[in-house]
Amino acid sequence: MPYRLVAVLFAVWYPVLIPAARGQSGETHDHATETIAVPEVPDTGPRADTDRVAAAIVDRTNEFRKKEGRPPVAANAELTETARYFAGYMAKEDKYGHTADGNRPADRAKEHGYEYCIVLENIAYAFDSRGFPADELTGTFVTGWKESPGHRKNMLDPDVTETGVAVARSETTGHYYAVQMFGRPKSAAIEFRIDNRSGAEFGYTIGEEKFTLPPRYVRTHTRCRPAEVKFRWPGDKPEPTTVKPTAGDRLVVTRDGGEFRVKAD
Repeated sequence: MPYRLVAVLFAVWYPVLIPAARGQSGETHDHATETIAVPEVPDTGPRADTDRVAAAIVDRTNEFRKKEGRPPVAANAELTETARYFAGYMAKEDKYGHTADGNRPADRAKEHGYEYCIVLENIAYAFDSRGFPADELTGTFVTGWKESPGHRKNMLDPDVTETGVAVARSETTGHYYAVQMFGRPKSAAIEFRIDNRSGAEFGYTIGEEKFTLPPRYVRTHTRCRPAEVKFRWPGDKPEPTTVKPTAGDRLVVTRDGGEFRVKAD
């Protein structure tokens, strides 16, 4: 009787540069490692071209992102090499988990030369004793990730710009291991300045972080993700001013009479 395991999936999120909570999977899943046993029924059918599957995953992910109103992600050589290493490691050792090799996804990306601002990772494995044609294996991984909330969130992350995908097959167990990485390089970090020319100290928040800025001071912020800046003014003005800066903006705060104003310079 044929033995078929469609797919087992994990997702993980490793943002950098700014403090943030762990992402789509819990702490236990992030660090759990599973050893994959030899199945009772070996795979005797066709074997998928793993390079073809990896390329198709990139194409189908970008189709999914386009459908959901997200910009496409470009294949990145360093992320691809990172994914290729880790898929190969899991296939050789038949160990499965984001830290199966003792490292985090972000650590592996850095070791392979990717200077990152954001790193996300989806992984999965699949087995079918009847074998896996390339198109079917591609669909197994992509559909599984799309239907899992954490993996879907990684696939549709609006702030990542690059990807790297690899698939490897274990010669011992016949399982296919897939690694899908997403990244935003450090060079794409969003840097902006706030320049207080108002003559008064004011406060502002970026996400959950709170700041104050004395008069005649300029502060530079570097963020991995676009974020709104909410200015809170001294005195009786009840309504804060919210601005969403872009890379290179200089937000100049002035005061005309009792009214504070923010202008991107």
